[in-house]
Amino acid sequence: MYSVVEIAGFQYKVQPGDMLDVQLLEVEPGKDTTFTKVFFIGGEKVTVGKPTVAGAHVVARVLRHDKADKIHILKRRPGRYAKRKGHRQNFTALLITEITDGQGKTKKIEAGHKLAAKYLK
Repeated sequence: MYSVVEIAGFQYKVQPGDMLDVQLLEVEPGKDTTFTKVFFIGGEKVTVGKPTVAGAHVVARVLRHDKADKIHILKRRPGRYAKRKGHRQNFTALLITEITDGQGKTKKIEAGHKLAAKYLK
């Protein structure tokens, strides 16, 4: 089972066991968070929301808050002028642990999954 969910203003295709880097969320690391804006549920039976699927939600564990790799911006003009800038975007790392389709079916991360063994103790 997989779903399309909105997290921090962006849409992601997720399934249990996926690790995502999303825009910075105001949730403490180690806590679970629930996302209720589910637009699509796929798998054996496909459910499309109008605009969202009623009762469906995605549960994710916040692993850490971090900064992305630095990007460099170089601005040049004729002559000897060059200006160099850099930027590191803040992000939150999520582990998708559970998807509920709103009709009673739930898909959870398997206990033997390598990320489950590492982060879900």
